[in-house]
Amino acid sequence: MDSAATYEVRDIKLAESGKKNIEWAEAQMGSLMVVRERFRKEKPFKGVKIGIALHPTKETAVLVRTLVDGGADVAICACNPLSTQDDVAAALAKEGVKIWAYKGETKEDYYRYLNKVIEFKPHYTLDDGCDLVSEIHAKHPQLIKDIIAGAEETTTGVIRLKAMEKDGALKYPVIAVNDLKTKHLFDNYLGTGQSTLDGILRASAILLAGSTVVVVGYGHCGKGVALRAKGMGANVIVTEVDAIAALQALTDGCRVMPMEEAAKLGNVFITVTGNKHVLRKEHFSVMKENAILANSGHFDIEIDVKALKEMAKKVEHVRTSFDKYTLANGKNIYLCGEGRLVNLAAAEGHPSMVMAQSFCGQALAAEYAIKNKTKLKPGVVNLPEEIDNKIADLQLKALGIKFDTLTPEQIEYLKSWKEGT
Repeated sequence: MDSAATYEVRDIKLAESGKKNIEWAEAQMGSLMVVRERFRKEKPFKGVKIGIALHPTKETAVLVRTLVDGGADVAICACNPLSTQDDVAAALAKEGVKIWAYKGETKEDYYRYLNKVIEFKPHYTLDDGCDLVSEIHAKHPQLIKDIIAGAEETTTGVIRLKAMEKDGALKYPVIAVNDLKTKHLFDNYLGTGQSTLDGILRASAILLAGSTVVVVGYGHCGKGVALRAKGMGANVIVTEVDAIAALQALTDGCRVMPMEEAAKLGNVFITVTGNKHVLRKEHFSVMKENAILANSGHFDIEIDVKALKEMAKKVEHVRTSFDKYTLANGKNIYLCGEGRLVNLAAAEGHPSMVMAQSFCGQALAAEYAIKNKTKLKPGVVNLPEEIDNKIADLQLKALGIKFDTLTPEQIEYLKSWKEGT
């Protein structure tokens, strides 16, 4: 491990490789580059310290560079022990960014690094999964008086924030960036669908065509995973607890059934629920020989890995991010990425192009919070619709796409109720 006063990374000599990867991401993130150019001129974050707990990938590095160009002092750690791209972390450290992260962090290092960011005493927090926010509230409440606001990137994190809000525990405003249409309708749906299967295929090298894939959860992420699996020739089963989501899955051409039935049929199981132990002991015991388990929810609790280990008489590391659990009944079950986010543990996360939209949302959310710091109240905050529309407009322009506008007659018609049949 290489360390200095402002960083701890696996190998600082990887910086040149990381720099090239960040530049490749920038080439695909044109909308965010437009925001960066404006930030470089206007410096909206001058004097603002931004503390970040995100996946330190090449795309996140582009966001970090954007905030730095906007005048921010930035400190970052990982929000998942397996999600850091070591060369990117080295590149950011070399550029002077405060960063503590490496792929494969121990639990102790994970929380030590999180506390490094907290010790930085940020004025604004940018979180993925709510660990930074919850750690500040639980153990460092004295810092809250100086925190303007924060932002949350994921569905799981927003669920946790709303639970905090309901309990009266959330003491500063946190913007639900995940709830932007330009985020969850694209990043969650397109990004998760592609990167999840990418991770599973890198880990296992299986043929998906003809296999039975069980998608656990049919939210925006689950829909994307199911669509991509069907596109690769898999037979898709969906398990759900929500009647409307289950009906959507059925009418999208998936089979729908309880997990106790699906567990006996699946070849590959993919969890995307944001909940706990959706695959557990009673399911493992009836699974087919060589069933593959993968999680694409934020935390490593969707698959009850502890129970799987207890059921196993032997555990073997087979390939990178791929472990074999031989159960007492003689069957073998394979686990991808230790049950952590498979798209980052076993692959590189979402494609840069779709992350441009999400990180435009993060950049503009931070600007919105700083500009409106006297108006925002503690709690979960949604951004105005015009910011969502602005992000979509920036992305379309970056992709060279033009679209129609309403005529004056059409605008007038939409405002009137008098013209009918």
